[in-house]
Amino acid sequence: MLPTVDTLHSGGTLHNNSAPISRSHSSVAIGAIKSHIRHPMHKLESRSDVIRGFSPAWFVTTMGTGIVSSLLLNFPYYAPPLHSIVMHPQQSMLLGAIPMGLGTLTNSLVLILRPYDVSWMPTLALVLWCTDVVLSVLSFLAIPFLMISNQKHVLESVNATLLLPVVPTIVAATGGAIVASVQNSSVATTVVIISYMLWAMGMGIAMMLTMIYFVRLVFFKLPPKETIASAFIPLGPLGQASYGIQLLGEQANRLFPTELIRIANVGSVLESVGFIAGLMIWALAIWWFAHAIYSALHTRIHGKIPFNLGCWALIFPIGTFAASTNTLWSMTYFSFFRVFASILIVGLSLVWVSAIAFTICYAWTGELFKPATVVQLELQDSVSDDSDSEEEAKGEGLERPHTTSAQLQV
Repeated sequence: MLPTVDTLHSGGTLHNNSAPISRSHSSVAIGAIKSHIRHPMHKLESRSDVIRGFSPAWFVTTMGTGIVSSLLLNFPYYAPPLHSIVMHPQQSMLLGAIPMGLGTLTNSLVLILRPYDVSWMPTLALVLWCTDVVLSVLSFLAIPFLMISNQKHVLESVNATLLLPVVPTIVAATGGAIVASVQNSSVATTVVIISYMLWAMGMGIAMMLTMIYFVRLVFFKLPPKETIASAFIPLGPLGQASYGIQLLGEQANRLFPTELIRIANVGSVLESVGFIAGLMIWALAIWWFAHAIYSALHTRIHGKIPFNLGCWALIFPIGTFAASTNTLWSMTYFSFFRVFASILIVGLSLVWVSAIAFTICYAWTGELFKPATVVQLELQDSVSDDSDSEEEAKGEGLERPHTTSAQLQV
């Protein structure tokens, strides 16, 4: 049988050219798609054929769309409508976790595949990062506006989840520095400039919301035990901002001297500013880290901390703080940062394993899938039990920390 795809070269060696052919097929398919996008209606002799070719058969599309819409609205398994989630003063805050999750996956994709020089990875990473930016900006602009226009917030029930809608822009800025490291110079420069803008947007509003949360702590004390893990959330924007500004400084020094030649020394200046700003933000994060640990220990002394999905809120903030510490070590080679980063990474890994184990156990029993109304009733019962115990303690001349039902809103 004569080979059809393979060709014989000198020496009688058989070489397989199937890979180039498959690549040529993919390039032809991509070219056809681009041609279809650039030339709409190209299969018609005239644009007026659109009118002449219209028939009642098109109304079948409205029939199909209408029945699918009706079925989705009457889906047999109940799911809370998006409107109720968006308008909820607590659940809407968690929408910021969607772009942050996509951002961390994009960063991991780049960091894992970068050493292997995978040809399609830069394009995929850029597409994922752009999607993450759109979702982050949407969360950053929409949720805070709903907070002041439609939602009803009480200072006593506010917790650190208030920060979640604005942190995605800082995460996207950090991801921009990582994605830019595998792009060509012009694309990478655009990504870095956009990332600086995202960093400034998120960091500014995050500081304002952190102040609101601190005021809430001053007047109404620590959150209840069910949401005490939220005390670690302010560590997230600080650790991520410190980590991101350092990475952006490195990319600016790599790209700007050749891409922004009209601005002298901008790259080296931004790298220096990134290090100094990252160090100062990291130092501010130390206070919140210590405060969160004190809060958790204080709450544990006064009673058992129940596990819920909110306990996962402490892993990402500590992770960003550890990443910032690790970056400070790579820039300074100070042994303190190296040892501290190692302790944080090992400790956080153990916490993650514990969280995974508890999540599997509680999910198996169905505890994590209880409807919000059932959880709220149980919390109200626990509040009444605490109030009875408090009255008994007062009768014995003892004082107990006071917890209100408003603080237990999830």
